[in-house]
Amino acid sequence: MLNLKNVFYRGFPVLGVILALAVQLVLPDSSLHPTASKHYYNFLLYALLSITVLLFTLSFFIAKIRNLLEKKGPFFFGAGILVAILNIITAKLALLPVIFFPTYDNVLAVFVEQTMLILKCIGFSFRLLILGVIWGTISGFVTGVCLGFSKKVYYWINPYIKLIGPIPATAWIPLVLTTFPTPLGASIFIIALSVWFPVQLMTSSGIQNTSKVYFDVGRTLGAGTFFQIFKIAVPAALPNIFQGVFNGICAAFIALMTAEMFGAKYGIGWYISWQKAMMMYSGVYAGLIMIAIFCTVIITALFQVRSRMLAWQKGLIKW
Repeated sequence: MLNLKNVFYRGFPVLGVILALAVQLVLPDSSLHPTASKHYYNFLLYALLSITVLLFTLSFFIAKIRNLLEKKGPFFFGAGILVAILNIITAKLALLPVIFFPTYDNVLAVFVEQTMLILKCIGFSFRLLILGVIWGTISGFVTGVCLGFSKKVYYWINPYIKLIGPIPATAWIPLVLTTFPTPLGASIFIIALSVWFPVQLMTSSGIQNTSKVYFDVGRTLGAGTFFQIFKIAVPAALPNIFQGVFNGICAAFIALMTAEMFGAKYGIGWYISWQKAMMMYSGVYAGLIMIAIFCTVIITALFQVRSRMLAWQKGLIKW
């Protein structure tokens, strides 16, 4: 028997898109805004309407889609209301400065008309981010293991880390740019530095919080140092290590955007800085959207990896 309330919830995404589309079609754009070459926002709304209608139809046959729409339906409806309100404030009534708050059509036009440049910037940023995260994670993991497992290393090194670690990685940019021979190397170092501190902090904390009973049992059974580190300490600290990696990646995005604004030829940060200098704020918003999507995809992928490696902790950290 159909539950009308749940069916209504499943239809919320369709209603949200219809609301946004009605505002776009009924209310004319303000003459103060430059006109886009095509109605890209209309095309997007029609595509979203087709997708939401298809999902609503499939929800009667597929349980997974049905559960998703019943859970997220009100949120998508609220998102449609928010998008419609912003459209009225910016494009329809021009209540905010036109140069700083372009229409949806002008923002979407950037993605269509500058596709190759945007893809090139994404590729450049992805390379920097991956190299920086890899080096930062490796160095943070090694440092964290040494600090967490060895009391002598902790005694001699930890005070310096407490002094240097909290300093934002971007604060080192002037010094790093004069030290490294190329902007690429400097950017990778800044990103790696921003990842290194949270990874080493959470790794050392996870190892230090591991029950001493495990190490005592290992030593009793004849386990050597290598076995105790990689078979006892590291597996026990994996939840903390993943949390440090997630925090490090969030910090890496901040460092990436800042580093690319100094001497980089391409990249999302460079693109935003260039568009801002040209007073093309539609490009600035397009860059911000790229950052949001870029970050979401990478973090979501890492959570999938974490869920597979730590299936026993599923549900403790959600994304």
